[in-house]
Amino acid sequence: MTGNIPLEYFLVLSTLMFFTGIFGFLTRRNLITMLMSIELILNAVNINFVAFNHYLYPNQLQGHFFTLIIIAVAAAEAAVAIAIIINIYRSFKSIEVDKVNQMKN
Repeated sequence: MTGNIPLEYFLVLSTLMFFTGIFGFLTRRNLITMLMSIELILNAVNINFVAFNHYLYPNQLQGHFFTLIIIAVAAAEAAVAIAIIINIYRSFKSIEVDKVNQMKN
């Protein structure tokens, strides 16, 4: 049961996930790993929504509904991003950000 786990543990977990996502997004040059980093950031936000909802308003479900909306948006974002990445790979035979940057020229 999550009632025995302090809120600070959830906050530490979501902070680690969030900054791991930020680090991965800023340091990786592969579009797939950048997409995975964005998913880590969104999941960290989801943990915060559910944790705060559980501890502040235990009988209400607003945090859970926000989390479901974020999951739906993330699924749509991932589908569109993967379609774009596939088209980039077909054109350039690479999904490295530096090589995709050549499209500007």
